[in-house]
Amino acid sequence: MRTIGEVAAELGVESHVLRHWEQVGALTVRRDGNGYRIYDDNALEQARTVLRLRRVGLSLPEVTAAMSPRKSAAQAIVRAKIAALESEVVHRQRAITFLQHTLDCRHRYLDECPECATFVREA
Repeated sequence: MRTIGEVAAELGVESHVLRHWEQVGALTVRRDGNGYRIYDDNALEQARTVLRLRRVGLSLPEVTAAMSPRKSAAQAIVRAKIAALESEVVHRQRAITFLQHTLDCRHRYLDECPECATFVREA
């Protein structure tokens, strides 16, 4: 059994973050007879899962849905996040290509370059 402070320190987050996760339904924590939060192994693992899902970009509502007991609901959220991340990767790759071209461009001004104009139209 761990206290909120111990779990916060172990995960590298502030205690108020864990309380917020509990408040929005992303984390379930038992209380002792005095009302103090008690983090058993299951609650700690759940908190680790929430943290990991947050770090890969899920919002708290998405985290809550992704941790749903209904596997189909959880999978739908994860699939949607994968699609969004893949789209972001494509967008960022295009940005890198454009910026790389601006470094290598032989034109003094970008608006004089037909390739730069093409990149701008595609955006």
